[in-house]
Amino acid sequence: MAAKAYLLNLELMKIMKYILFLVSAILLVGLFSFKPINHDQLLPTKLRITVIDGLGNPTEGATVRIYDNEEDYRSGENPVTEGTTDSKGRVTFKEEIKPVSYFIQATKDDMNNDGEGVKTAPLDEGKLNKVNTVIE
Repeated sequence: MAAKAYLLNLELMKIMKYILFLVSAILLVGLFSFKPINHDQLLPTKLRITVIDGLGNPTEGATVRIYDNEEDYRSGENPVTEGTTDSKGRVTFKEEIKPVSYFIQATKDDMNNDGEGVKTAPLDEGKLNKVNTVIE
Protein backbone atom coordinates (compact mmCIF):
# COMPACT_ATOMS: atom_id res chain seq x y z
CA MET A 1 0.00 0.00 0.00
CA ALA A 2 2.82 2.36 0.84
CA ALA A 3 4.40 1.60 -2.52
CA LYS A 4 1.15 2.47 -4.31
CA ALA A 5 0.88 5.78 -2.42
CA TYR A 6 4.50 6.53 -3.27
CA LEU A 7 3.89 5.84 -6.98
CA LEU A 8 0.72 7.96 -6.90
CA ASN A 9 2.63 10.84 -5.32
CA LEU A 10 5.35 10.43 -7.93
CA GLU A 11 2.78 10.62 -10.76
CA LEU A 12 1.15 13.69 -9.17
CA MET A 13 4.52 15.41 -8.91
CA LYS A 14 5.24 14.69 -12.59
CA ILE A 15 1.85 16.14 -13.55
CA MET A 16 2.43 19.22 -11.37
CA LYS A 17 5.88 19.77 -12.91
CA TYR A 18 4.35 19.47 -16.38
CA ILE A 19 1.59 21.97 -15.52
CA LEU A 20 4.15 24.37 -13.99
CA PHE A 21 6.26 24.10 -17.16
CA LEU A 22 3.23 24.85 -19.38
CA VAL A 23 2.15 27.84 -17.29
CA SER A 24 5.71 29.23 -17.29
CA ALA A 25 6.00 28.79 -21.06
CA ILE A 26 2.66 30.53 -21.67
CA LEU A 27 3.62 33.42 -19.40
CA LEU A 28 6.98 33.87 -21.12
CA VAL A 29 5.44 33.80 -24.59
CA GLY A 30 2.81 36.31 -23.47
CA LEU A 31 5.39 38.56 -21.86
CA PHE A 32 7.46 38.86 -25.03
CA SER A 33 4.56 39.13 -27.45
CA PHE A 34 3.19 42.47 -26.22
CA LYS A 35 4.22 45.72 -27.86
CA PRO A 36 5.29 48.64 -25.68
CA ILE A 37 2.53 51.09 -24.87
CA ASN A 38 2.57 54.26 -26.94
CA HIS A 39 1.49 56.93 -24.46
CA ASP A 40 0.68 59.31 -27.33
CA GLN A 41 -2.18 57.04 -28.32
CA LEU A 42 -3.55 56.82 -24.78
CA LEU A 43 -3.37 60.51 -23.94
CA PRO A 44 -2.84 62.60 -27.04
CA THR A 45 -1.85 66.24 -26.76
CA LYS A 46 -4.68 68.44 -28.02
CA LEU A 47 -5.00 72.15 -28.74
CA ARG A 48 -8.37 73.92 -28.64
CA ILE A 49 -8.34 77.45 -29.99
CA THR A 50 -11.31 79.75 -29.43
CA VAL A 51 -11.51 82.69 -31.83
CA ILE A 52 -13.35 85.75 -30.52
CA ASP A 53 -13.96 89.17 -32.01
CA GLY A 54 -13.04 92.51 -30.41
CA LEU A 55 -16.27 92.43 -28.35
CA GLY A 56 -15.57 88.94 -26.96
CA ASN A 57 -18.12 87.13 -29.14
CA PRO A 58 -17.20 83.72 -30.61
CA THR A 59 -16.39 83.82 -34.32
CA GLU A 60 -17.87 80.98 -36.34
CA GLY A 61 -16.27 80.01 -39.65
CA ALA A 62 -12.82 81.46 -38.98
CA THR A 63 -9.89 79.63 -40.58
CA VAL A 64 -7.22 78.74 -38.03
CA ARG A 65 -3.73 77.55 -38.95
CA ILE A 66 -0.96 76.67 -36.55
CA TYR A 67 2.76 76.83 -37.29
CA ASP A 68 5.67 75.40 -35.35
CA ASN A 69 8.06 78.26 -36.15
CA GLU A 70 7.87 82.02 -36.65
CA GLU A 71 9.36 81.97 -40.14
CA ASP A 72 6.58 79.75 -41.50
CA TYR A 73 4.00 81.81 -39.61
CA ARG A 74 5.26 85.08 -41.12
CA SER A 75 5.34 83.63 -44.65
CA GLY A 76 2.05 81.75 -44.24
CA GLU A 77 3.67 78.54 -45.47
CA ASN A 78 3.91 74.98 -44.10
CA PRO A 79 1.19 75.02 -41.42
CA VAL A 80 1.28 72.03 -39.08
CA THR A 81 -2.49 71.76 -39.48
CA GLU A 82 -5.55 73.91 -40.03
CA GLY A 83 -9.25 73.92 -39.22
CA THR A 84 -12.43 76.01 -39.18
CA THR A 85 -14.16 77.22 -36.03
CA ASP A 86 -17.58 75.91 -35.05
CA SER A 87 -20.60 77.88 -33.80
CA LYS A 88 -18.85 78.41 -30.45
CA GLY A 89 -15.77 79.83 -32.18
CA ARG A 90 -13.71 76.75 -31.35
CA VAL A 91 -11.50 74.43 -33.33
CA THR A 92 -9.68 71.48 -31.73
CA PHE A 93 -6.50 70.04 -33.16
CA LYS A 94 -5.83 66.43 -32.14
CA GLU A 95 -3.41 65.03 -34.69
CA GLU A 96 0.22 65.95 -35.22
CA ILE A 97 0.19 68.06 -32.06
CA LYS A 98 3.35 68.02 -29.96
CA PRO A 99 3.93 69.60 -26.54
CA VAL A 100 5.64 72.71 -27.96
CA SER A 101 4.71 76.36 -28.61
CA TYR A 102 2.75 77.17 -31.76
CA PHE A 103 2.09 80.31 -33.75
CA ILE A 104 -1.63 80.84 -34.44
CA GLN A 105 -3.03 82.47 -37.56
CA ALA A 106 -6.79 83.11 -37.45
CA THR A 107 -8.64 84.82 -40.29
CA LYS A 108 -12.21 85.49 -41.35
CA ASP A 109 -13.10 87.84 -44.19
CA ASP A 110 -11.00 90.97 -43.56
CA MET A 111 -10.34 90.19 -39.87
CA ASN A 112 -7.22 88.52 -38.45
CA ASN A 113 -5.31 88.08 -35.20
CA ASP A 114 -2.09 89.82 -36.24
CA GLY A 115 -0.45 91.20 -33.10
CA GLU A 116 -3.11 89.69 -30.80
CA GLY A 117 -1.28 86.93 -28.93
CA VAL A 118 -0.25 84.74 -31.82
CA LYS A 119 2.18 82.47 -29.91
CA THR A 120 1.04 79.84 -27.41
CA ALA A 121 2.86 78.82 -24.27
CA PRO A 122 4.41 75.34 -24.53
CA LEU A 123 1.55 72.84 -24.55
CA ASP A 124 1.08 70.34 -21.74
CA GLU A 125 1.66 66.82 -23.01
CA GLY A 126 -1.32 64.48 -22.94
CA LYS A 127 -3.82 67.23 -22.11
CA LEU A 128 -6.39 69.43 -23.82
CA ASN A 129 -4.69 72.83 -24.00
CA LYS A 130 -7.04 75.81 -24.42
CA VAL A 131 -6.08 79.11 -26.04
CA ASN A 132 -8.12 82.19 -27.00
CA THR A 133 -7.20 84.52 -29.82
CA VAL A 134 -8.86 87.79 -30.87
CA ILE A 135 -9.48 88.77 -34.48
CA GLU A 136 -10.23 92.35 -35.50
